Amino acid sequence: MVFAIKRVYEAASAEDGVRVLVDRLWPRGVSRERAELDRWAKDVAPSPELRTAWHYQLEDFAHFAAQYRQELDAGTAGAELLELGREHPRVTLLFGARDERVNHAAVLLDWLAAHGAEVERPA
Repeated sequence: MVFAIKRVYEAASAEDGVRVLVDRLWPRGVSRERAELDRWAKDVAPSPELRTAWHYQLEDFAHFAAQYRQELDAGTAGAELLELGREHPRVTLLFGARDERVNHAAVLLDWLAAHGAEVERPA
C-alpha cells in the first residue's frame, strides 16, 4: 500500500489509484465530476473546532498537528484509511488547502506512515 497526497485542484491521473477527498468541506470551484473521487472521507478530516482554530491561526502548526494526531488516534477514520490502503495498491488523499506542505493532509500522511503505511511525499 502506498499513500500520496495531492491538491484536489490538480488533474486526476491514472497513477492516482483510489482518490479520496480528506476535507470536511467540499472544495470551492470543483465539480464532483472534475474531482473524480472514489470516496469522500469527511470523518478523517480535523474536527470543525480544530479546523476553525487553525484557519483563524489561533494555534501554530505544531500544536494543530499534535491535536489532529490525537483526534486520529482517538477515532476510527484513520484505521479505515489504512484498511483501504490494504485493499488497493495506491491511495491518493486529496485536499483543498493552498499550501502543499503545511496542511492537515500532510499531517495525515505522517500519521499513516507512523502506523505502517508506505507514503510518497510531494516533491
